Amino acid sequence: MDKDIFDLIKAETDRQLDSLELIPSENYVSREVMEAMGSVLNDKYCEGYPGQRYYGGQENTDQIEAIAIERAKQLFNADHANVQPHSGAQANMAVYHAWCQPGDTILGMDLSAGGHLTHGAPVTQAANFYNFVNYGVDAETGEINYDEVERLAAEHKPKILLVGYSAYSRIPDFKRLAEIGNKHGCLLMADMAHVAGLIAGGVHPNPLDFGFHVMTTTTHKTLRGPRGGLILSKGVVSNPLKKPTKTLENIPTLIDRSVFPGTQGGPLMHIIAAKAVAFYEALQPGFHDYAMAVINNAQSLARELLIRDFKLISGGTSNHLILIDMMSSRGVDGLIAQNTLEKIGLIANKNTIYNDPLPATKPSGLRIGTPAITTRGLGPNDMAQIARWIDEAIAARDDDKKLSNLKIEVSKFARKFPLPSGQ
Repeated sequence: MDKDIFDLIKAETDRQLDSLELIPSENYVSREVMEAMGSVLNDKYCEGYPGQRYYGGQENTDQIEAIAIERAKQLFNADHANVQPHSGAQANMAVYHAWCQPGDTILGMDLSAGGHLTHGAPVTQAANFYNFVNYGVDAETGEINYDEVERLAAEHKPKILLVGYSAYSRIPDFKRLAEIGNKHGCLLMADMAHVAGLIAGGVHPNPLDFGFHVMTTTTHKTLRGPRGGLILSKGVVSNPLKKPTKTLENIPTLIDRSVFPGTQGGPLMHIIAAKAVAFYEALQPGFHDYAMAVINNAQSLARELLIRDFKLISGGTSNHLILIDMMSSRGVDGLIAQNTLEKIGLIANKNTIYNDPLPATKPSGLRIGTPAITTRGLGPNDMAQIARWIDEAIAARDDDKKLSNLKIEVSKFARKFPLPSGQ
């Protein structure tokens, strides 16, 4: 009936089929996950938690949420899981709200070093409530400056030591960070939104195994679920009806009360069902193969870019993403690079680099990754082709005819790999 929206959804399907998704925070869901999102569960209000709802008619929804919780706990070796957050940003806010008072200090990674907006960027609501202090990376290696973390923790005595990132291509030393946080009495919090699927697949360390108290994540990205958030923790079983003291043993209860009714209302049960399906898929043996393939593809793509003299922050990658210094590599900013690649069907995003001399609207960096193309079935042998297209497109950025020919090449290639939802 609504032809305008119908036609735009069809156009978006065609766009996805004709292009290669290189944004590392994007992925594709299975048909099963998509069907759960489009189910009658959308129609049900479920304020509260299983067995403790504010509405009747919960005999099915209680079971669905309980299944999602148990699968999440199993997947991430956690004692407790809250599957209700609508996003990773809301999951982070819920943890801050659970543990901190307004004005308390939180120590996290600087946005320009690869951190996330919710880790203290001045434009966010969180920055109005809490005192964020940010650590960076070593300018030479591109890796976390642990000495700086130690110094800032000793100086500011933060309530939370937060490790997490959206443009960091290496694996943090969780053991060392835990030692620093414990030494200074911090709640240890890890925002693993980008690498949760790699953790679930067993190819990336799990911060909870190194003594971290809380781990937040989105449920899409490398985890290949619906857009949403998740909070995992260690500690006693939650009792949301009880008002607990702020101790580490009560973290699960503090988090549950912070999510509902603290920071959001009714959960999206159709999304929780889709999360449960995604967790089920991630628990299958084949998910390990997928997670390993994501890393293999990223490292193969990084090698191919280095061969073509692109400058990569940290010199490569240990996870799913690559950050290219486009200004140093080709004399163009990340926005020009992003727009040029989009013209040929390669979808990436501009990104700041540490100590970036350019503004965030036109930064030096370009961020790319391999979760989505790996889901579509591309392998290491295809990465040389992608690197060649990137190289040729940037070189021909003012040549519309050349870009048009490259777009035809990319589309013909991409159409060989159907979307997993069956579109």
